[in-house]
Amino acid sequence: MTSLNRLLGQLDYKYVVATAFVSGIFMDILDTTIVNVALPKLADDFHADIASLEWVVTGYLLSLAVWIPVSGWVGDRFGTKRTFLFANAMFVLGSALCGLAWSIQSLTAFRIFQGVGGGMLTPVGMAMLYRAFTPQERARASAILSVPTTMAPMLGPVLGGFLVDRLSWRWIFYVNVPVGIVSLWFSAVYLREHREAGAGRFDPAGFVLSGFGLAGVLYALSRGVNDGWTSPRVLIAGLGGLISFGLLVAVERRILAPMLDLGLYALRLFRISSLVAFMSFCSQFGMLFLLPLFLQEPRGLSALESGLTTFPQPVGQLLMVQVTSRLYARLGPRKNLVVSTAGLAITSGLFLLVGLQTDLWWIRGLMLLRGMFIAFQMVAMQTAAFSTVPREKTGRASSLISSVRQLAAAMGVAIAATVLISGTSALSGPAASHLAQPGALTAFHTAFAVAALFGLAGLFFALRIRDQDAAAGAAARRAA
Repeated sequence: MTSLNRLLGQLDYKYVVATAFVSGIFMDILDTTIVNVALPKLADDFHADIASLEWVVTGYLLSLAVWIPVSGWVGDRFGTKRTFLFANAMFVLGSALCGLAWSIQSLTAFRIFQGVGGGMLTPVGMAMLYRAFTPQERARASAILSVPTTMAPMLGPVLGGFLVDRLSWRWIFYVNVPVGIVSLWFSAVYLREHREAGAGRFDPAGFVLSGFGLAGVLYALSRGVNDGWTSPRVLIAGLGGLISFGLLVAVERRILAPMLDLGLYALRLFRISSLVAFMSFCSQFGMLFLLPLFLQEPRGLSALESGLTTFPQPVGQLLMVQVTSRLYARLGPRKNLVVSTAGLAITSGLFLLVGLQTDLWWIRGLMLLRGMFIAFQMVAMQTAAFSTVPREKTGRASSLISSVRQLAAAMGVAIAATVLISGTSALSGPAASHLAQPGALTAFHTAFAVAALFGLAGLFFALRIRDQDAAAGAAARRAA
């Protein structure tokens, strides 16, 4: 213990922050991928259909999206260290409860509870990280950010597949408990407290409207195929969600200290980077939801074999993460984002050529390429988005861009599931067996095509990035 204290005392504090950040959000990101590989097993154990399975994923993502925006204010008002510790504790408790779930409904409820902690971990951790690193070191900070975003998805499918096949799906949640306890101890002992003097008041209207908007739209998407798009509850939920979003924009633009600082979208580079991020994450998370179902149902692989097949994607990210920050400095945001987003769209489209007899090494090769393009995109997107944001608004910008990420992830999963349900609804037999039938291949191809279209939409916005915006923002921050 004494030697550890001595070692950390010799380190620059920014690397202490980076260690706490990585250990904390590693669990949060791990849970976005480790659960996907267990979906077929959950369907068997709980006799759940695709719409119910979708909410195990989207319920967590919805909770993240609701709690991420308020985390910026909570961190500024009560201190980033205290908020980070609270979020960590909530996530660990939620993970333990998920492992004890007795039905698909209870699991969804506990996943929403788990998302309360997960929703605060990432933006508060990002704010601590970007405050600890100078503007000139932001690309290095983005590279550090890519460590958990690379390693957690890498371990998620393989670790999840192993635990599902050899132990139980419950262990994909229990595994978070010891990691979370260590992260709690380290953060409590070594982090420093930070508060912003101008945190302002809590924004209850923004909090409620964002929650209703997200829940309404996602519920309508998930139930539209089964209940009918014109059914009263689907219409009420969908229209209510859209109206809530409209009111949210009107309210947030008028108050002095909004929960979501939508005024940041006046910064052109931040606005366009956010649009690229939204479309790209819709594509990425839609594919992450579809692939384990495709590999384990019509292809008949085990959970571990499925995890090993998708494993090359984070390997590709890991291979490229060491050079991405240097390439950003050399090529600028526009070229990095155009190439990486185009690669994401193309690799999504190539899954239309994957059939029931396609060699698994072809799929692994596609996943490796996707990982390499995603690595380029993550660093360029994060660095470009923050390059023109004033330092005092770093926390709010972090919350806003994290909200965009989780909203896009939830929308991507919801839309992928909706397309898949629609494509398999005409198949014969019980709904639970539809995905295992050869006729489901067409439905999967349609869903893969939607993921590719999201990638193309991201490319459209990436082409509108201007390198001079990032250069001007960096110069202004250096002068400040």
